[in-house]
Amino acid sequence: MPGLMIIAHAPLASALKAVAEHAYPECSAMIEALDVGPQDSIEALEASAKAMLERVKDPDVLVLTDVVGATPCNLAQRLVDGRHVRVIAGVNVSMIWRVLCYAREPLEALAGRAITGATQGVVQLAATEPQATAPNTATTR
Repeated sequence: MPGLMIIAHAPLASALKAVAEHAYPECSAMIEALDVGPQDSIEALEASAKAMLERVKDPDVLVLTDVVGATPCNLAQRLVDGRHVRVIAGVNVSMIWRVLCYAREPLEALAGRAITGATQGVVQLAATEPQATAPNTATTR
């Protein structure tokens, strides 16, 4: 089962990990989260990310990050080795839950599941007007 890392702007990574653990409490050992703050140096972040990678490497790792081109994504891309580490940007709750549902699949399949989960989780819902109702004056016996 591949390891899972979330690298995102603070406090998103930790919050997403907490949501994952809420729905899948047994997964806490396989998920690492790195919150990237504006005060953090890239060198310190890279050292933290590499230490996390060593903790979760199983030997494959899926890294989920928030925004393409931003510091967390750029940091995540530094971890890619071409074989055992994949990075996917655009992390959301649907993506994480889909990954955890299929966590036993190989890395390549899991990366596809992550993208599918993320895109299927973005849906425009029908907007309805609140309905005005008359107060309930009936009594129950």
